[in-house]
Amino acid sequence: MQIKIESQHFRDVAIIVPEIFQDERGFFSETFRADQFSALGLPTTFVQDNHSRSVKGVVRGLHFQWEPPMGKLMRVTVGSAFLVAVDIRKGSPTLGKWIGVEASAENRRCVWAPAGFARGFCALSDSTEIQYKCTGIYSNKAESGISWNDPAIGIEWPLKDVIVSDKDRNARSLAQWLASPSSENFQYTQV
Repeated sequence: MQIKIESQHFRDVAIIVPEIFQDERGFFSETFRADQFSALGLPTTFVQDNHSRSVKGVVRGLHFQWEPPMGKLMRVTVGSAFLVAVDIRKGSPTLGKWIGVEASAENRRCVWAPAGFARGFCALSDSTEIQYKCTGIYSNKAESGISWNDPAIGIEWPLKDVIVSDKDRNARSLAQWLASPSSENFQYTQV
């Protein structure tokens, strides 16, 4: 079975679609294979798996962590969601730009966004489950968020009437993040 990159954005963010074997009994899919990820230039070392469930209209994010740096491979296993990644790297030509894609259990799209990107989603179905493979162990001392509706970023969320946690509602703007000393942890490096 093959794992393929459907599209790449900002050089570092990839939309991935694993191949599926399906018949009258159900389906089988390899969602991660180190050899194929390595061949595609994607990370192969994940140290934490997370699983969340949200009701329709929940927006979570835009979250990120700098110590240890955390990239995330996000996939929807139940329902559908609008998955988002925002470039927050100082000096990046795509700083503040975002990519959003509808991912579902049916279309199997996954989003890889490395450290230096804030990530979030909007649940589009009555019950949405998302699983994340993370390249860093969670640390509440070196994590933060950027406002999900920061007008400087201008994400076009598919739903207008959304449910947001107090933490996400009170998140700072991209400009406030860039003015903080912690933002120095995400510097753009040209390859």
